[in-house]
Amino acid sequence: MRRGATLIELLLVLVIIGILTAIAQPRVRNFADGLAVTRATIEIAAAHRRARIVAIVRSRTVELTVGAAELSIRARDDTSTIWHLAGPSASGVTLTGPTRVIVFSPVGISTGLSNASFQLSRGAVSRTVVVSRLGRLRIVP
Repeated sequence: MRRGATLIELLLVLVIIGILTAIAQPRVRNFADGLAVTRATIEIAAAHRRARIVAIVRSRTVELTVGAAELSIRARDDTSTIWHLAGPSASGVTLTGPTRVIVFSPVGISTGLSNASFQLSRGAVSRTVVVSRLGRLRIVP
């Protein structure tokens, strides 16, 4: 008696694996989209906190630029960048709206038109980061 599998048995196993993959793929994709959007919201919130701390520590007016391609912090009277990170679009997350600049005073309070809403989405998942004039952050699912 020979050991092994016949061609029909192998094809049956491949068909079952294909059906299971087709069932699981949308859930896995939705999970990956959720992770990417959550990461992008955390990065924007962390950049906001970092810009506030940089303004306080350096006792300078600091600008946080939030765009789809890049997040960056620079001193207002300087052209060099203090900190930067790839924006949400690097991970396939869409940031709706124009690039926003939030200005922090040397005491860490945002000045000017600092109210902002950053809506992030990928696939069927979306979240919004809401920044108040006083610098409070809220993430809305």
